[in-house]
Amino acid sequence: MSSTKSDTLRVPGAQLAYEVRGSGPVLLLIHGGGGDARAFNGIARYLERRYTVVTYDRRGLSRSTPDDPEEEQHVEVHSDDAHHLLATVTSEPAYVFGSSGGAVVGLDLVARYSHQVRTLIAHEPPSHLVSGLEERHDSIRAIAHREGATSAMQQFMAQIGVTYDDRELDADLPEQGERPSQNTMFLLEREFAMYDRYRFDFTALRSASIQTRIVIAAGSSGRAYVGYQSAVAMAAKLGTAVVEFPGHHVGYVSHPKAFAAKLQEMLDETPLP
Repeated sequence: MSSTKSDTLRVPGAQLAYEVRGSGPVLLLIHGGGGDARAFNGIARYLERRYTVVTYDRRGLSRSTPDDPEEEQHVEVHSDDAHHLLATVTSEPAYVFGSSGGAVVGLDLVARYSHQVRTLIAHEPPSHLVSGLEERHDSIRAIAHREGATSAMQQFMAQIGVTYDDRELDADLPEQGERPSQNTMFLLEREFAMYDRYRFDFTALRSASIQTRIVIAAGSSGRAYVGYQSAVAMAAKLGTAVVEFPGHHVGYVSHPKAFAAKLQEMLDETPLP
């Protein structure tokens, strides 16, 4: 196993904490709302055999601190952060994987900085293409006010089909404690609103797809849930089809080896041992 290098990057308005491990083509992993880089620890240990794997905490989450803790969040600012991070670690087009809110960030990155991305795999990006996005977020915020953040996130996870009953034996389950709780509150109070406001630039994405391969992905066990349905709608807008990955909305946590193998397959590299 390779060593992991931890560092920080100053970007406009924030300090980002990031890690680099492995060798080979750069693969940037962008986590979802309310999470941090640790969500990818499971798949990184497989992927670092073939790639230079870059993970980071998005601004406002865990170790990545904004200059103004009360600043309004914008998808475009988060994709600017990814743009700056990629420019720091490589001068070549990189592979990018983003999940949930990270997939939204990845799609905006491709829409505005397509020259930096060789292939984007966008896994279950939330969007207004499936009706009721803001209403769902409002309901979760209401639950948080009545019952607390933990209850709200439990019900949110149930809504999007996340369960860890079915998992690989060595899967690292999400950590509990102060930092995850703070990230949950950031999602409820800051991030939900930025996804509610955001609209995809499909003209830019179609134009970018000439040089950047865009893959829309979804978890094979989540077909009845809104994340999968949103992926289907997004793929249809881009004139492609959904590629199924193992597990559910966070299958990279529950099924890290199988998920990493599928990710590598989609990036056209040598199969994992």
